[in-house]
Amino acid sequence: MLQSSEIERRFSSIQQAIGQASQTCQSEASIPPQLKDCIKKLDRESAMAQQVIASHDETRIRQCIDELEDLGDEAKKVCRNQAAVSPKMVEAVRNVHDQLSDLKHQLH
Repeated sequence: MLQSSEIERRFSSIQQAIGQASQTCQSEASIPPQLKDCIKKLDRESAMAQQVIASHDETRIRQCIDELEDLGDEAKKVCRNQAAVSPKMVEAVRNVHDQLSDLKHQLH
């Protein structure tokens, strides 16, 4: 398992990416409701995950990151299936998903 300081640093970067995706989602009018829901869930769940990461409970951290990555998968799938999603939004979602996926694989 990664050092707790490295997990915290990487998760901070993930939270910034989620924040950027959330801002992009709010600034664009043509975002499908399903994608808005995914981004809101990511935002909400990442706030809860921060508390879990602070607890240094390896099992709960893995579980949280797994759940966040599943939400990232869902958002990425919506982007692929919806023509109305802008390239900027697709890039923001891909950035979140890639960071979560990378952290998930390093935790397992």
